[in-house]
Amino acid sequence: MASHEEDCSPNTLAFMELAIQQAKLAMDSLEVPVGCVIVEDGKVIASGRNRTTETRNATRHAEMEAIDILLEHWQKNGLSKLEVAEKFSNCYLYVTCEPCIMCAAALSILGIKEVCYGCANDKFGGCGSILSLHLGSSEPLKSGVDTRARMQGLFAIVAILGVPLTIP
Repeated sequence: MASHEEDCSPNTLAFMELAIQQAKLAMDSLEVPVGCVIVEDGKVIASGRNRTTETRNATRHAEMEAIDILLEHWQKNGLSKLEVAEKFSNCYLYVTCEPCIMCAAALSILGIKEVCYGCANDKFGGCGSILSLHLGSSEPLKSGVDTRARMQGLFAIVAILGVPLTIP
């Protein structure tokens, strides 16, 4: 991670303030106060806040809300899957708390360019506190590579979720 001075550019602070506003909206709705914004070309193109209680859906984290807004918008505009992937690869996410393992996995799969978060998530963090799902995500598996070592992150997720897993 870069030094504190590099991380706190005026733009970063402005985008984090917008994420904090979303977190306040979540708190006002009796949700866990997490909010985010997604930025492309220096402009906010989506925002989200936790809505798990409101929707009675445990997956409705701030990041997923913002992602779904973009997916719906881009699909309505007729963007192909390739164009959507290209758009996500040019986006930055600013979020008040480190994305959980579920959200970090989604962000990694989507290819979000960079994630900037306000505080660590010591229980569920997927960007370094518990797991580092962003590391090596762009590296394809190569023949001759020990796939068990490469899959360590997956096994950790499975263990945390308590999913039975059998390996042939």
